[in-house]
Amino acid sequence: MNRREVLQRVAALMGGAISAPVMLAVLDGYAAQPGTDWKPAVLGANELAVVSRIADILIPRTDTPGALDVGVPVFIDGILKDVYAQDARDRFLQGARDFDAAAREAQHKPFVKLSPPQQKALVRKSQDAAIADERVLSERKQKALVQEVHDAAMLQQRTETAPSAHQRAFILTVKELTLLGFFTSQPGATQVLQYAAIPGAYHGCLPVKQAGNGRRWAT
Repeated sequence: MNRREVLQRVAALMGGAISAPVMLAVLDGYAAQPGTDWKPAVLGANELAVVSRIADILIPRTDTPGALDVGVPVFIDGILKDVYAQDARDRFLQGARDFDAAAREAQHKPFVKLSPPQQKALVRKSQDAAIADERVLSERKQKALVQEVHDAAMLQQRTETAPSAHQRAFILTVKELTLLGFFTSQPGATQVLQYAAIPGAYHGCLPVKQAGNGRRWAT
């Protein structure tokens, strides 16, 4: 699979930019290769359970394999170990704990003990809030950029007092890694996306159904 295509597809599904660790993982051709005796290197038992359930909610098994079928939790643990910096790894783990704490506060149970509808509702609520926050941040950045263009003095001042980089919310990080792990897997690339190991002739201006039953291409 073309790495640039992978980045484009994950970015499109995330609704915009992707994070630096994910970009690095794709460009380095990262792929988790767990053995039969695999044990998580970064995720604790509870964090692994939370991440696994979220991944399953995001990409459940239907008539095609889901996130758990292709080993997305294994992939995420490997990315955390081999690609993420220690501070980013710590933020992810704390995010998993905070997410579980929010479930306990709202429903008086750990996230993995909630009913499937309750779990899905919490994931959706968390995701919607995170997306709204990112949208507000994006609008602020755009306004600041316009101000900088029209005011050189402001540009110098902002450069001297630049805020720290925005950190993506835990739920969006899990979503990003789940999409990456799934669509770079063999089932995700060949059974969900369209895949041709050696693409054939180019046929332009075909109806969507004729071009591939409406599915996106992996190659």
